[in-house]
Amino acid sequence: MNSRVLVLNASFEPINVCTARRAVVLILKGVANAEECSAQWLHSARFSMPMPSVIRLIEYIHIPFERKSLSRKNILLRDHNTCQYCGRVFPSQDLTLDHIAPRSRGGDSAWENLVACCRSCNNRKGDRTPEGASMRLMKRPQAYNLHVNRQIIRYLGRTDEAWRKYLFY
Repeated sequence: MNSRVLVLNASFEPINVCTARRAVVLILKGVANAEECSAQWLHSARFSMPMPSVIRLIEYIHIPFERKSLSRKNILLRDHNTCQYCGRVFPSQDLTLDHIAPRSRGGDSAWENLVACCRSCNNRKGDRTPEGASMRLMKRPQAYNLHVNRQIIRYLGRTDEAWRKYLFY
């Protein structure tokens, strides 16, 4: 019941990812329809239904742009759990957050100044800028925006084939 389910607006635009439990509640309330289902089934005393993997809201919901909170989880999602210096993928617990412009030199904690970094690269960089440590960033970090949100949804759905036709790969 904790598997991920893609949530589409009535216009088939991807807007969120929720748990299967939440998706089933939305379907049973009549707020959403299942567009794609997995091979698993949910059973109760009087009812059985296939586990949804993609749901679509029945009524269109206007989603105003919102700023996502700056957090470790959101930075790691944006950077796909990839060290932005050496390019290797790590489990989230093995990554640190690195300030591109070190805080000791006036760098702030902002979307554009934080990147995912492995411990060895972070130790190598130390209290220097990437240029000062002769290191190169894979890509410049971006603040959270609609494009970054879609990148995150694509990243989360890369293992589920049923999501591909809705994510505009």
